[in-house]
Amino acid sequence: MTPAAFLAVAFLHLMAAISPGPAVLMAARTGVTEGMRTGFFLAAGIGAGAVVWATAALFGLNLVFEAAPALLYVLKLAGGLYLLWMAWVMWRHAAEPLDLSASARPPRSAGSAFRLGLFTQLSNPKPAILFSAIFVGTVPQGTAPWVYAALLSVVFLNETVWNTLVARVFSFERTRAGYISLKSLIDRVFGGMLALLGLKIAAT
Repeated sequence: MTPAAFLAVAFLHLMAAISPGPAVLMAARTGVTEGMRTGFFLAAGIGAGAVVWATAALFGLNLVFEAAPALLYVLKLAGGLYLLWMAWVMWRHAAEPLDLSASARPPRSAGSAFRLGLFTQLSNPKPAILFSAIFVGTVPQGTAPWVYAALLSVVFLNETVWNTLVARVFSFERTRAGYISLKSLIDRVFGGMLALLGLKIAAT
């Protein structure tokens, strides 16, 4: 694999990571509601989920989907339903004020945030197809194992760094103040966007 091809893969994936989707949306909301620390662990979970899909693509999951399209449909349906459930929870609690007092519920644990990020990323099987499309023309057969490891490391870093940045931006006090004043509206917008993404994933 040439250095130019490696950089092309890294750039294409970064563009995919930046594009709005369930992971970015969850990073933004976690940053504004639970802060930078929780947002970082959520982002690490998102990065781990991307590595799972990238690894599956490298080992031919797309071929499995082509041979058994029903499997892809089941994965999309399950992922879409998971996002719809998260959207419903967000919408249901939209009218509840954000309690910032000392007695308020503390941010979720590092493990809980990581799992949320992981499951959010895994709820969308489309990255496996995206990775397959990217890898098929850039990763030749016989590529050295260390190149595979480097590619997966880039995938993890792209997702983790970008979503950490998103969480950081939304954790600023001014952003939090704006969220608190418009919590009901913002949560319903976020919930509606998650629901639309869930429906899109399940239906396409």
